[in-house]
Amino acid sequence: MKVAVTSANGKLGSSIVKNLIQLLGKDKVVGIARSPEKAAHLGIEIRKGDYNSREEFEQALQGIDKVILLSGMDEPQKRIQQHRNVIEAAVSNGVQKIVYTSIIGDDENNAFSPVVQSNRQTEKDVQNAGLDYVIGRNGIYIEPDLEYIDTYVKEGEIRNCAGDGKCTYTSREELGEAYAKMLTEDKHNGNVYNLVGEAITQSELADGINKVFNTQLVFTSVSVADYLTERKTALGEFIGTIIAGIYEGIRNGANEVPSDFEKATGRPHKTPIEMMNVFKN
Repeated sequence: MKVAVTSANGKLGSSIVKNLIQLLGKDKVVGIARSPEKAAHLGIEIRKGDYNSREEFEQALQGIDKVILLSGMDEPQKRIQQHRNVIEAAVSNGVQKIVYTSIIGDDENNAFSPVVQSNRQTEKDVQNAGLDYVIGRNGIYIEPDLEYIDTYVKEGEIRNCAGDGKCTYTSREELGEAYAKMLTEDKHNGNVYNLVGEAITQSELADGINKVFNTQLVFTSVSVADYLTERKTALGEFIGTIIAGIYEGIRNGANEVPSDFEKATGRPHKTPIEMMNVFKN
């Protein structure tokens, strides 16, 4: 059996590859990347695959039995066809199974919803491809908040529009293990899993960071409109709108969902404090 991981050079892709190597060995794992040289450090066979090119994926998926399709990072409407290029190439190459990395979120009520909608369409495309499949819906990564700690400390606060809403954070390390098992274990076939951890508020996030990193942060809640203006000023129209939409979704309960992580991995998801300690060490 040979398995492949798309976008293998990214942080999530690299985590999945690492876990697959542990399960299957290097010879059975293939990485696919738009720029193969950026994935050379993974120490496995790397094939070229740009989501915009059906032809490249026709080549990249030759001899592959199972593939993990990582959701692309392009604008929402572009992603749908990009993902279809991979799905259609998988079908024509006789791939037996696709695992897709989707997301948690509300597909209607905030500025992040167009991204969620595009992921839901790819979920349908995967389910309708006629292959075995598993879909994972990722929670929000905790790492960006931890990578941003120096800025939080400088500003003295975590500031967003999430209010008292709860977020079921996860991490790329947790997801790497989950997706490796979802790909290799047939008992998961046909399932859609919420890959998330414990639900916490932004105040609880700040308290956890203070405990682990010896900081003194507070959470400051601002209105959705004010936060949208702040993020667009800081990050530009597209990214700023997306970020504001994510926190609006948290505010409205879109990210407080039951977890299927233990079904996927056979163990409980790490707590936010445990994930912070992993990151710290």
